[in-house]
Amino acid sequence: MELEGRAEVEGLVADQCTGLDGVRCDIATVRTPDGHSRLELAKYRSPAVISAGPRNRPHNILGTHRVMFAVDDIEDTVARLRPHGAELVGEIARFEDSYLLCYVRGPEGIIVGLAEQLR
Repeated sequence: MELEGRAEVEGLVADQCTGLDGVRCDIATVRTPDGHSRLELAKYRSPAVISAGPRNRPHNILGTHRVMFAVDDIEDTVARLRPHGAELVGEIARFEDSYLLCYVRGPEGIIVGLAEQLR
């Protein structure tokens, strides 16, 4: 993914949009390699971040949010993510002759899915 832009967001519109008071957060927008999709990442400076509990919650817990990305080489992608704190949740699994699939958990406990289509 390629960084498209960064900004600090605060003020009335941010408060209205999130339903919080005194919002101040840093956002980064990244573009997918095909150029057709974008993902916005946010880090809240205020109000204070609320801990949602343990970071290593099981995969099937209610409310766990995740996103899955198509990758060209799943093993290479996992290897490149590990130095940034990512760990496999289970293992890389093969779905028939169609996909290699896995989930990785980042340092903040967020689960990200990876899918490599087999040719």
